[in-house]
Amino acid sequence: MAIFGFGQMIGMLKKSPKKIVFTEGTDPRVLEAASRLLASNFLHPILVGDEEEILEASEEVGYNIRGAEIIDPKKFDKMDEMIEMFCELRKKKGVTPEQAREILSQGNYFGTMLVKMGLADSLLGGATYSTADTVRPALQLIKTRPGNSIVSSVFILIRSRASGDNEVLAMADCAINIDPTEDELAEIAVEAAKCARVFGVEPKVGFLSYSTFGSGEGPAVDKMRNATAKARLRAPELDIEGELQFDAAVSPRVARTKCPDSELAGYINTFIFPDISSGNIGYKIAQRLGGFEAYGPILLGLNAPINDLSRGCNAAEVYSMSIITAALATIDN
Repeated sequence: MAIFGFGQMIGMLKKSPKKIVFTEGTDPRVLEAASRLLASNFLHPILVGDEEEILEASEEVGYNIRGAEIIDPKKFDKMDEMIEMFCELRKKKGVTPEQAREILSQGNYFGTMLVKMGLADSLLGGATYSTADTVRPALQLIKTRPGNSIVSSVFILIRSRASGDNEVLAMADCAINIDPTEDELAEIAVEAAKCARVFGVEPKVGFLSYSTFGSGEGPAVDKMRNATAKARLRAPELDIEGELQFDAAVSPRVARTKCPDSELAGYINTFIFPDISSGNIGYKIAQRLGGFEAYGPILLGLNAPINDLSRGCNAAEVYSMSIITAALATIDN
């Protein structure tokens, strides 16, 4: 099976061009990524911020952003329309037009509203904003898809192999939900599996635990076992197994000993962690000690692709996440 990679994503974007909003238009990493995207001519970047400040910042770091669309919230010609829509979306909170104007002066809210209004297809933020500051506007304005109750996240991990193809894994939820319930874990698993398919992975989903098929006991084991059952009911077409220890999930030899009746154990490629602590630790171990490149967090469950960067990201990561985010818009549409 061919792994769905950046070449395929770029090919899709060339056939169906998309606009992506960067909420931090003066950040040097964003400017470098925007410069690369403009030179490649398959994705249209929108930079949010004061035009003069953005152009000065680009000159300082030496990146050509000629051709990028720069939108300043203070000079936006559709601000009245945006305020009206924002107030309607937030009417339960009693937001006034004056309050809306102040909120929309912030790049994260303004950029999210550009997506909501259909003026952009996707958004990438978080170079300076916290994850919460990226997710909160998305939840309030873009909202979750029908059938979804939460926003979650997945990391895609890619490692080159000597054979020339890539090993691709999905890990969730490593960034958003601190201690998800059984129902939330089931939802996370289904959404992570969908995202894995975008990257060419036929998902084999494993719910991780310190127990394999009842070898351990406790509420945490029960949670993962029950979540496995609920995920199977939610998506009977998926290959799902659990609860599994990590060695039984990835090693066929161990799986033959610990759970010989399972056809999936030993071959899991989409990992569902019990909580954010284990998930965050797990993907970072794979990244730092396993030689995987980690892409994410990719946000799941929203009505439009909105993704979050690590504040420690570099320009190459901004560029890669831009392609992923925009490609998700192509697939969603």
